[in-house]
Amino acid sequence: MIKAKELKENALVQIQVSKGYYLMVKMGIFYLINNMMKNNPSQEYFNNIGSKSYDELDDDQKLVKTMTLLIAEIELQAKNQNLYVETDVLEPGDEGYVAPTED
Repeated sequence: MIKAKELKENALVQIQVSKGYYLMVKMGIFYLINNMMKNNPSQEYFNNIGSKSYDELDDDQKLVKTMTLLIAEIELQAKNQNLYVETDVLEPGDEGYVAPTED
C-alpha cells in the first residue's frame, strides 16, 4: 500500500504566485490548445469547454478548463491586489506590427 497526498474536504489553500509561474501556466494552455488544433476540432468542441459540465469533457478539454480557471483566479487576485496591468499587443495589420522571428 502507498500513501497519496490529497487536500482535505473543503480546503482552500492560499498560495503566492510569481509572474514566472503565471506565464508558465499560460504557456501550458497555449501549448495544449496548439496540440489540440492538430486534430482539426470543431468550434463546438472548444465551446463545450465552457458550456458542458466537467464530467462531460474529454481529458484535453478538462485540462484546458482547469488551467483556464487557474489563470482566471490568478488574474482576479492580482487585480484585487492592484498587481495587474493591461498592455497593448500589436496584431498583424496594425501599424508598427513586427512579425515574431525564431532566433
